[in-house]
Amino acid sequence: MSEISSKELYEFKRTLNELKEKKGRGTELVSVYIPHDKQLSDVAKHMRDELGQSANIKSKQTRKNVQSAIEVIIQRLRLFPRAPENGLVLFVGMIPKGGPGTEKMETYVFTPPEAIITYTYHCNSEFYLEPLQYMMDTKEIYGVTVLDRKEATIATLKGKRIDILKHLTSGVPGKHKAGGQSQRRFDRLIDLAAHEFKKRIGDHMNDVLLPIEDLQGLLIGGPGHTKEEFLKGDYLNYELHDKVIASIDTSYTGEFGIREIIDKSSDILSDIEVMKEKKLVGDFLKELIHENGLAAYGEEEINKYLIMGAVDTLLISEDLEHDRHYLKCVNCGNKAEITYKSKADESKKICTHCGEPMKTTEIKKVIDHFVDLADEYDTDVEIISTETEEGVQLLKAFGGVAAILRYRP
Repeated sequence: MSEISSKELYEFKRTLNELKEKKGRGTELVSVYIPHDKQLSDVAKHMRDELGQSANIKSKQTRKNVQSAIEVIIQRLRLFPRAPENGLVLFVGMIPKGGPGTEKMETYVFTPPEAIITYTYHCNSEFYLEPLQYMMDTKEIYGVTVLDRKEATIATLKGKRIDILKHLTSGVPGKHKAGGQSQRRFDRLIDLAAHEFKKRIGDHMNDVLLPIEDLQGLLIGGPGHTKEEFLKGDYLNYELHDKVIASIDTSYTGEFGIREIIDKSSDILSDIEVMKEKKLVGDFLKELIHENGLAAYGEEEINKYLIMGAVDTLLISEDLEHDRHYLKCVNCGNKAEITYKSKADESKKICTHCGEPMKTTEIKKVIDHFVDLADEYDTDVEIISTETEEGVQLLKAFGGVAAILRYRP
């Protein structure tokens, strides 16, 4: 994934959730995915071609809406000299707001957090979101290698995206019919060739996988015993060897073998993601029980520590639903922030300085407030699900907002 801030990533997820709710009356919502290396002039030409083709749409209203959407896309493309590094995504269409005649043209243009690979034009009653949903899958990077004596394939897995980095063939001789001393000599030559091939595999794995800073683990697979011999031998850098999660039997090598390893490892990888969340909350709880531990929780306390720059890692429950109101006194100009959790909180709109009413100037979701603040003060943010006991505890016992501090102020 490209280097983006926690705020940008969270806002991207929120936008994606909003887009999922958009429905057109007909097949009139247009989605366009443009890779970085795609010439925008070619895209514009394609859009003009689609504009001509849309004249064949039977429904007058659908035809009009599709043509309007394509014209908006052509106009927006003129604002870009070329597609950004990760490409460009455009979603345009008429979205009904109620009964007939309430449609409103909505336009979303943005660069995704991960590179677009394939140019796509899609027209339907919903926006085409599948490529973006893949990007929002777990972003941990895993190394995957499948090998036997004849070939090896090295790949990475990020979310659901598989990138083949290297494919090697060995030239190790197969079975032979020699007997006696010739058989032993051939066996020695085969073993030597297999050793050299395993050494070459290890060298390539070290070259392509060691530079990946956020590599979470390594999956090794293949038919037969070659993978076990490889792991027992001194072929792999110790840093990579320590990251081996599992050795998995497969029926295939090559890309089919890579996909087979991944299919057979889905439960293992899911457990790792769950364990990561459990560890984060567990680290917070360990700090909490120490007399001078580096833990804090509660909105106001976390708010204060974030502004001080004292928060190392902010933990936020993904199930936080409350709104945070930004208030200003109509009399003295005093400012305040309050999270409304019930109607009783309305009474807090009285200025503590002069006793006059305070007016709401802005409303944000609590989670948006803290993600924005963390981004401003360069603090790591971890969004914690409620799929684990620890995640539920974070939400129920600590209000869904907690932190591991850099230092105790």
